[in-house]
Amino acid sequence: MMVSVQSTQGLERRMEVQVPAARVEQAVDARLKDFSRTLRLKGFRPGKAPIKVVRQQFGSQIHREVVSELLRTSFTEAVTQEKLVPAAGPRIEPISMGEGEDLKYAAIFDVLPEIKLNGLDNLAVERPVATVSEADIDAMIENLRKQRPNWKSVTRTARNGDRVIVDFVGTIDGASFDGSKAEGARIVLGEGRMLPEFERGLVGQEPGAEVPVEIRFPDDYHGKAVAGKTALFQIKVKAVEEAEAPALDEAFCAAFGVAEGGIEKLRQDVADNMRRELEQTVRVKLKSQALDRLLAANPLELPASLVEAQIRDLQIEAARRMGVREASKIPPREPFVEAAKRRVALGLLVSEILKSQKIQLDRARVNARLEEIVSTYDNPQEIMQAYRDNREAMSQIHSLVMEEQAVDWLLERAKVTDKPTTFKELTNFGS
Repeated sequence: MMVSVQSTQGLERRMEVQVPAARVEQAVDARLKDFSRTLRLKGFRPGKAPIKVVRQQFGSQIHREVVSELLRTSFTEAVTQEKLVPAAGPRIEPISMGEGEDLKYAAIFDVLPEIKLNGLDNLAVERPVATVSEADIDAMIENLRKQRPNWKSVTRTARNGDRVIVDFVGTIDGASFDGSKAEGARIVLGEGRMLPEFERGLVGQEPGAEVPVEIRFPDDYHGKAVAGKTALFQIKVKAVEEAEAPALDEAFCAAFGVAEGGIEKLRQDVADNMRRELEQTVRVKLKSQALDRLLAANPLELPASLVEAQIRDLQIEAARRMGVREASKIPPREPFVEAAKRRVALGLLVSEILKSQKIQLDRARVNARLEEIVSTYDNPQEIMQAYRDNREAMSQIHSLVMEEQAVDWLLERAKVTDKPTTFKELTNFGS
């Protein structure tokens, strides 16, 4: 097998591979013999058709199958022979693939960059240090009260934060449409669950008011039938209600899963959750700093194919969050380029740490991560089994745990300086 390699641009390589016709023909002959053993052809006993007849009828098909297989195996052999490490699968350009000819093709692919880790001896990070105070717990309890308000009817005009109960009927060019009518709809002004023009039309209205509101649906509105169109809504305000924080009683505690122990038990649970959040936030900030320092000390030339693949993944993630299902409406690539480059670079650097330090997957941490994930479900054992049966899901968990282990290895060698702060500042609570 003949192989030649050219550097085209950056990390891209063009590798031409030539597989002798004799090797191709040998593989075709072997495949035909195997195929003929179980072949049923009219006029012949099963598996007894002459090879010549089998070749006449199926030779071209078998040749295509053999060529497809040889493309894979010869590419692997060639990169091994040339000591190349592809970053991703190749793009194949056929040169010669006909029957009776040498198999010749060009494989275009990126190789992984050489990595020599730098800056690890001078890695320095700041560790935020904070505690959960009684005042922090008070503020969190108050926040929980605001999340579960009691609603009290008032006779004044509506303002942001109030809940209004309305009947409405909407029309477009005099005709109703899907979702154009409701009775007793409850709308909290300022939550943004309705279109802004709809909510603005209710601010300043009092119980009993009837008000027309004109709304233009956005061009990208999820309801395609009304997207870009203008509707007229006739709205009747049946009631205006203002939020009233609930009393800190047994009923309030029960709403948060506290059956016994009252407010003291609720405060203890809240404090425990806040401390867990604090611990996780500190961990995230340390990890971010460590990876930032690692990246700054080790600039890399990146394989374009990996960056493009990561950009596509980020575009698809964003589209899913936005509820976009049409390919034509996927967000443009430009906003994701820098994030994709960072992901690829960190992935390569973390992989080098794992490889150079011979770090093995910590199965106990995998199990702990699984326990953490399924703990929020009503049927944790069933969900855990579903995860274990899903190879892709488990692969993602393994990758996360391996990254955590690499970050731990970095932080063990870093110079860590404590920086006093507060729970509010560190978690952005209340902002």
